[in-house]
Amino acid sequence: MKSVTCELCPRGCVIPEGGAGDCRVRVNLGGELRATTYGRPSALHVDPMEKKPLYHFLPGTPVFSLATAGCNLHCLNCQNWQLSQRGGEEMEAIYRAEPAEILNTAIQEGCHSIAYTYSDPIVFYEYTCDTSTLARARGLRNVLITAAYINPKPLRQLCQVLDAANVDLKAMDDALYRQVTGGTLQPVLDALRILREEGVWLELTNLVIPTLNDDLAMIRRMARWIEQELGADTPLHFSRFQPQYRMRNLPPTPAETLEYARAEAMDAGLRYVYIGNLMGHAGNSTYCPTDGTPLIARTGFWITNRRLTADGRCPSCDERIPGVWQ
Repeated sequence: MKSVTCELCPRGCVIPEGGAGDCRVRVNLGGELRATTYGRPSALHVDPMEKKPLYHFLPGTPVFSLATAGCNLHCLNCQNWQLSQRGGEEMEAIYRAEPAEILNTAIQEGCHSIAYTYSDPIVFYEYTCDTSTLARARGLRNVLITAAYINPKPLRQLCQVLDAANVDLKAMDDALYRQVTGGTLQPVLDALRILREEGVWLELTNLVIPTLNDDLAMIRRMARWIEQELGADTPLHFSRFQPQYRMRNLPPTPAETLEYARAEAMDAGLRYVYIGNLMGHAGNSTYCPTDGTPLIARTGFWITNRRLTADGRCPSCDERIPGVWQ
């Protein structure tokens, strides 16, 4: 029986006939590698773009969001573990939706963009690529919400039909990556550089977990790397941890920790740093980095006031705010 090597992600799984890779959904059928979840999403929703979170990409607009089962990481704190840590055959709810059906439903729901999200779209790569290609042809935007644990070649191919991405950068420490996710850091850093090189609008999220990655020296190191490698205008979201899955022994992140992290990142040169999962915090809003004018006020996932001009400028000083605004 012929084994097949999966070249999609850094794991490089060697899959025997009839077996599945580490992600549970990419299987060897007769010597051919297939994703058993193709056209079989387990989650379909309309979300606000802020939920992804993307704050500098079509803010306030609805985005049609889809996911299948499976993931190539095994984060101990995963909030979607019932989706990501299961194979497609283990899911109670499975829809049937080919790429054309996804596109038509998104349009019917009044969405001008599609997000590949919730688990990790890396493992339903072909489904993401085919749907994105159809969406691009019809004028819809494509958004990738991912941990970016993917090899360079397939990522560059996917970038040809991507418009934006939010990457969950777990920590600036390889040992912690191995401990919490079962993956490694360097492939993620390489993917971030590729996304920037390929012109995909990029935002990052860092979930701040008490006692694990809340060290301010590590946060400063991460922010400096982002500023040097991706640019000072790359938005960074510090998200509040809530006890989940196999990490219920830790407390929620204190607000002060998130505020210290934000201050460190801004001191390191980043111009747009946010605090997420903390309702009503001022750090959830967008400000002009030149004169401090509030440009987009948010409460949770909802915009409560917008002063940013349609073409993305501060109304007070005419500063151009980087992003995709229309």
